[in-house]
Amino acid sequence: MITIDDFKKVEIKIGEILSAEKVENADKLLKLSVGFGEETPRQIVSGIAMYFPDVSVLVGKKCAFATNLEPRVIRGLESNGMILAVSTEDGKFSLLETNTDIPAGEAIK
Repeated sequence: MITIDDFKKVEIKIGEILSAEKVENADKLLKLSVGFGEETPRQIVSGIAMYFPDVSVLVGKKCAFATNLEPRVIRGLESNGMILAVSTEDGKFSLLETNTDIPAGEAIK
């Protein structure tokens, strides 16, 4: 169990996926460019490629991201956040999306 103070340390914001492409020689990885209302979009590397054979369907989606994680290098690419999703043992999968009325950069409170 964690305390509410521990949970408050996690910054979760809505980001708009601006572009998505498969990472070369990696079956599971996608490189996302995500806007959070900041000056420059963030690059986020995520292991969700198997759920999106056509990565273009991701462009324009507004999803929840953990945005205050330390950057991590994955296959030589720096990742500056983590997309939030759910998957089940029987193969169901969903990104945590919001409707388009919510602006990119809004914090989940």
